[in-house]
Amino acid sequence: MTKTLNNKAWLFVLPVFGIVAFSAILPLMTVVNYSVQDTFGNNQFFWNGVGWFQDLLDPSTQLGERFFDALWRTLLFSAIILMIEVPLGIAVALAMPREGWGVAFCLVLMALPLLIPWNVVGTIWQVFARSDIGLLGWAVNRLGIDYNYTGDPLDAWVTIIIMDVWHWTSLVALLCYAGLKSIPDAYFQAARIDGASRWAVFRTIQLPKMRRVLLIAVLLRFMDSFMIYTEPFVLTGGGPGNATTFLSIDLVKLALGQFDLGKAAAMSLVYNLIIIAICWVFYTIMTNADAQRGRVQE
Repeated sequence: MTKTLNNKAWLFVLPVFGIVAFSAILPLMTVVNYSVQDTFGNNQFFWNGVGWFQDLLDPSTQLGERFFDALWRTLLFSAIILMIEVPLGIAVALAMPREGWGVAFCLVLMALPLLIPWNVVGTIWQVFARSDIGLLGWAVNRLGIDYNYTGDPLDAWVTIIIMDVWHWTSLVALLCYAGLKSIPDAYFQAARIDGASRWAVFRTIQLPKMRRVLLIAVLLRFMDSFMIYTEPFVLTGGGPGNATTFLSIDLVKLALGQFDLGKAAAMSLVYNLIIIAICWVFYTIMTNADAQRGRVQE
């Protein structure tokens, strides 16, 4: 007997496809259209082909030099953020209680930074780090350190990194905590019977069980840090000089500040492709390592 397939459920999905097409595909096609044209105002556009992409990917041109400088700064920032927030988030998750009233308290405490809007985070740290009225700036200067995030590039970088760690480490910690809570107690009971050390339990039980949530955490934190805009823009405006002008800030300056729509469109498309490519590399490496570990255990 042949079973008749009922595809009427797809009718409920069609509105979703329509919304996605309107909110994503059409704007993307507009950007693609701008990236192959040039304009001198008055809504007059001229065909430029792949000229903007050639300039963008050529470090010897002014546009290419600007693009690669911002790209390296953004990659460096993302690498530093991942190296700090992922281990710190794991450590915080391991330290959180597993039962009792402390669980709810810790979860609420971890969620508080995530509830603050990005522009408010930048404003908070803009005041907090000032050397005249800010507690952080005043305390650091009292220690004999000449701290000025608006004038020293290193101080600006350190301030932005600390701000991002304060804002987003909670996300990694909550994801890792969810992974830890999903581990059955039987694993820990067997480890206690075998006399396994704390490090052995973490290395052989907890860390392997957290791999999938860590994959999500790494992907989310990379995408967020690589696309960071509001917090550093509010805090430093991309300065001092171009020290904290990340790719997102440079893109907005190019599009809105200079109104070079063709160059900005080409940069945004390359920017998007870089994010997709790096996320695909992260996902492939981590999933292959997870699959290989599973075959070894079998």
